[in-house]
Amino acid sequence: MTLYMIGLGLGSAKDITLRGLEAIKKSDYVYLENYTSTLPASRETLEKFYGKEILLATRDLVEKNADEIIEAAKKKNVCFLVVGDVFGATTHTDLYLCAKKKKVEVELIHNASIINAVSATGLELYKFGKTTSIVFEEEGWFPNTPYEVLESNQKHNLHTLFLLDIKISEPSKEDLLKENNKPQLSRYMSIRQAIEILFKLEKKHKKKLIKKDTMMVGVARLTQPEQKIVYAKAKTLLETSLGGPLHCLIIPGKLHFVEEEFLEQFQK
Repeated sequence: MTLYMIGLGLGSAKDITLRGLEAIKKSDYVYLENYTSTLPASRETLEKFYGKEILLATRDLVEKNADEIIEAAKKKNVCFLVVGDVFGATTHTDLYLCAKKKKVEVELIHNASIINAVSATGLELYKFGKTTSIVFEEEGWFPNTPYEVLESNQKHNLHTLFLLDIKISEPSKEDLLKENNKPQLSRYMSIRQAIEILFKLEKKHKKKLIKKDTMMVGVARLTQPEQKIVYAKAKTLLETSLGGPLHCLIIPGKLHFVEEEFLEQFQK
């Protein structure tokens, strides 16, 4: 018996690989991780396309009660579906290690993730530095990490990819048993909110890393038909709506002339 950890890609239910779909078809239980990202397809759409019932894997299940998944994989074939690539979050790595420690066979089936899909902007992947997240402000918690990562990357003329926070409500076990239950997206961070937070960090640290005329790349719904990319000054992006989720933000480092030429098509 096997635990299949499967990346779904970013765009739609059809982005799954043939190998991943074959694994789902022969599995007895199919879990969908629904707290680190979202796919632009409903649970019902996925169930219809895959021909399988889908169980929602909450953060609490994966981080605190992973034995439920692992024990099932000792007797049955089990799929753990992840939006993007398999190891897009540390908790997925932990699940893999726990399964291996308990002698459960694990098969990894990878897919596209935000880390490589940002090449759609024309920015060269090998010139990206450390990726970081910008999270919603909470009372008493306002991390400096995005600013510190940007500073480090800029010292080496590297591009900085900011992943923007999402808050997905955690359904109760009772809710998960209800027919047609869907994960509820509570909040998603927009490009505008991310830039506003960066300016607050700039005001706090005063190192002049971010100015109103700093060129940035706003990306929305990457790999989807409604994908949108805008290359503009920070002050312009603050006034530009990129539409619905999911968003990410890039502050380029030193640009090669080919990168500059590619970005021109998105310039505003």
